[in-house]
Amino acid sequence: MTNTDDADGQDLLGHVLLPVAHEEDALATARALEPYAPRRVTALHVVEKGGGVPDKTPVEQSEELAAESYAAVRRVFPAADEHTAYDHDVVDAIFDAAEAVDASAVAYRSRGGNRLMQFLSGDVSLKLVTNAPLPVVALPVVDGED
Repeated sequence: MTNTDDADGQDLLGHVLLPVAHEEDALATARALEPYAPRRVTALHVVEKGGGVPDKTPVEQSEELAAESYAAVRRVFPAADEHTAYDHDVVDAIFDAAEAVDASAVAYRSRGGNRLMQFLSGDVSLKLVTNAPLPVVALPVVDGED
């Protein structure tokens, strides 16, 4: 894959939004994106809000997790920007963030899990690729990574 231009002449990897869940995931995701040499990267961490019920984790803990994730991305992309979103719907938060930072694409690594876990979580990967208002790039997962 050497041509990253889309049909409109825009650089598909000109500004990539990179959703990350935690430090280990952030580093693996950044490394998976690295060979494609995006011009600009913005790391995104979504703090899942409870939507009327208690949050999954305290905000302070989630923000610390985000900071660790951003630091991991910067080990691969030192100039990476960061964006933290707070939402009960991770996919909506990703697309809202992509619009807010004017990303040209979203690049993500599937976090896997068995079919039951995917069903219970609403399969974020499926929602990402079927509801996308911009290009979504599924990065390869290296054998033995997950």
